[in-house]
Amino acid sequence: MRLRALLGTDALGLRLLGGEDELDRTVRGVMTTDLRDPSRYLSGGELVLTGLAWRRRAEDSEPFVRILVGAGVTALAAGEAELGEVPDDLIMACERHRLPLFAVSEDVAFAAVTEYVVRQVSGERAGDLAAVVDRHRRLMTAGPAGGGPDVVLDLLGSDLDLRAWVLSPTGRRIAGASEPLPSARAAALAGEHLAAIRAGRHSPYRTKVDGTTYSLFPVTGSGRGTVIPTDSRDARDVRDVRETVLSDWLLVVEADAGDWPAARLDLLQGVTQLIAVERDRRDAARTVRRRLAQEVLELVQAGAAPAEIAARLRVAAPVLLPGLATTPQWQVVVARVEWGQDGRAATDGTNAMDGTEGPDADGTKTAVAGGPVAQALLEEILVDPATVGGTAMAGVGADSADRIAVARTEDEAIALVPLPTTPPRTPRTPEPVDGHGPGPDTAPGHAARQAPDLADDPGLHADALLAAVRGPLTAGLADDGRLTLGVSAAVHSAEGLRGALEEARHARRVAAARPGRVCAAGHHELASHVLLLPFVPDDVRRAFTARLLDPLRDYDRRHRAELIPTLEAFLDCDGSWTRCAARLHLHVNTLRYRVGRIEQLTGRDLSRLEDKLDFFLALRMS
Repeated sequence: MRLRALLGTDALGLRLLGGEDELDRTVRGVMTTDLRDPSRYLSGGELVLTGLAWRRRAEDSEPFVRILVGAGVTALAAGEAELGEVPDDLIMACERHRLPLFAVSEDVAFAAVTEYVVRQVSGERAGDLAAVVDRHRRLMTAGPAGGGPDVVLDLLGSDLDLRAWVLSPTGRRIAGASEPLPSARAAALAGEHLAAIRAGRHSPYRTKVDGTTYSLFPVTGSGRGTVIPTDSRDARDVRDVRETVLSDWLLVVEADAGDWPAARLDLLQGVTQLIAVERDRRDAARTVRRRLAQEVLELVQAGAAPAEIAARLRVAAPVLLPGLATTPQWQVVVARVEWGQDGRAATDGTNAMDGTEGPDADGTKTAVAGGPVAQALLEEILVDPATVGGTAMAGVGADSADRIAVARTEDEAIALVPLPTTPPRTPRTPEPVDGHGPGPDTAPGHAARQAPDLADDPGLHADALLAAVRGPLTAGLADDGRLTLGVSAAVHSAEGLRGALEEARHARRVAAARPGRVCAAGHHELASHVLLLPFVPDDVRRAFTARLLDPLRDYDRRHRAELIPTLEAFLDCDGSWTRCAARLHLHVNTLRYRVGRIEQLTGRDLSRLEDKLDFFLALRMS
């Protein structure tokens, strides 16, 4: 389309401020940005929309316009909502560089201009996509009931014979072809997408998964992200992709875009812009739930009276669990995303338990605030049906996204998760040892005590939350990021929320003490030896495990006797000779010989509880 067409559309209300002689220029796309240097996201021929947030002083206009002209931009449209009238210094800079300049009235949304340009450009280049854009325009004016991005992707399939899906950064299917992607393949594609972004590759990203070639197109928001100033005064500022890499969607197309002409690539880029509008609208819909969570969090942290917190929870409950007649239980989930500097981040739990986690124990701050990143990521993890299916949350409400309320501080995100109240379960009778009741080494009362049965717990489980998304997130965190997460037990009233918050934070610190890019811990682990192990100094760990296990390892290396596996199985079977022999497929006499050899080499007695406990801890710490 030509620039002149923009002035002929009364609904857009654009005013030409300069460049009347350049109105026959061709517009190939549209981009909204407030970055001081958006060049890496420009391919040439765009109409750039800006709210002027990048302009701090008059001298900023000249380099901004020079960057746009160097990137081949067709024209600039400046909004009047931020500063009122477009400043003279920007008008003069555009005049010097012969860049057409429009003023966008504060009554006109950038989304309306974006939609019009994309519809016109796509219609001119591919008549068969005009219906797609028009349908999506009607969809976005009709609201969520119109069908969402599925309408656009269905028409891509019927009109252009392209199978396509919109995925979240964890591989969750948001929209797409009637035949869904297998979950493992979707997760692999999301991981490839995140890895490509972190590596700085140009989109679309082409990859082959399970023998099928896919092209991945990023669906980015409107100029979101932190602008990091460079050291040089003359150098151009760069957007830090870590701000949004873990929250931006992607468009997956089952085709090799490497063979496509430029017109087809531009057409798909237009589709991603339309999907980005839908993404922004869904983000805006979370505002109420975020505010509710923020208000509750502030009350809890300020030590407000339980009655005041309970009143706020009564307001939140119908929003998060519509139609629920009873007061819900609540669970708290705390997440933190930390980014290192110079491409490095601690993943071995260094200083994780004393509040100085990450690579910079001296207090050095990174350029990326972790709170907003963790908030968007926690909303994604909790909304994923794979993480809540089978729990008490499943089946409550039409959309699990409507039950997510996540607040944040600068460093962490805190989710308030409602759970429908469930009747208490009858404890199960413990199974007898070898069919003859408690074993000979079982102390009185020990047989009645058992580990918590997670299958009977209706709440969220730490490991389950991350099981399906660990792969993609690890790719997005690359070699300088880390995610740690803690989950509290369910509480039944406002009085328990403060304790639940502290419990979730402590569980997150336990997770931070573990190695790995993505780690989680739950409240169950705070009542066991797992809570204590991270505090044991490394030299004590090494000395303790070496004293007990090194003689067995040396013997196994020389004789292939498998004493270590035998010890692990014996303890796991609670010292039951029959069960352990069956598990190892050994005769009981062979098992007794091996256990006797273990006792001989270590000087310990596996019939004594104290020695069993020492071996158990040594195996866990090793």
